[in-house]
Amino acid sequence: MPITTETTAAATIVPLQGQINSTNANGLEAEVLTLLDGGVKNLVLDFSALDYISSAGLRMVLVVAKRLKQEGGQLVLCAMQPHVREVFDISGFLAILNVEATRADALARF
Repeated sequence: MPITTETTAAATIVPLQGQINSTNANGLEAEVLTLLDGGVKNLVLDFSALDYISSAGLRMVLVVAKRLKQEGGQLVLCAMQPHVREVFDISGFLAILNVEATRADALARF
């Protein structure tokens, strides 16, 4: 899954599409970590076009969140489809990650 980014004054936004699964999670993680290596400190992962996330995708999100926290940055997830949000809820990740309903709400966190 090649990523595209959008940059605002507050944060870099990565819109996710389709699925994050064991086939593409490592590649996606590497691309996002490259953004962080390039100096990105505030990151929004926009889930509005994401249909499915596996445990490998959840792991990728946790790796990115941990790295940003270590570097004094912040990760905010937004616009989750109900079935994707349910995966985060069941896993307990909603309690430890910043999640907002809309992209505008996510950007307001910075």
